[in-house]
Amino acid sequence: MEDLSFQHQARARAGGTKRSAIVGVVASGNLEVLVERMLPDARCRFEIRTVAMGFGEVWNAVIADFVERYSPGGLQFSINDGGARPDTVSLRLAQAVRLIEEGGQ
Repeated sequence: MEDLSFQHQARARAGGTKRSAIVGVVASGNLEVLVERMLPDARCRFEIRTVAMGFGEVWNAVIADFVERYSPGGLQFSINDGGARPDTVSLRLAQAVRLIEEGGQ
């Protein structure tokens, strides 16, 4: 297992009022994402636990692209990875933001 951590500045706070959301499943080739609204509006953090060792630069690139596209300010992402490909990571992160922006409690 490898643990990675990334922090980014976001352009804006993520919309909605929902406090947390979870998507995906920890399985081979997939990942689980828990997103929580718990940081200042212009910051976001990604805590990753992955079975695929040595892919820190790939994770960094995928997350930087995601932050640029979605501006998930105020959110912390906890990711449990089962060896997902970068396109699957992007999909799950987008799904997590969509769920938390839907509103509600």
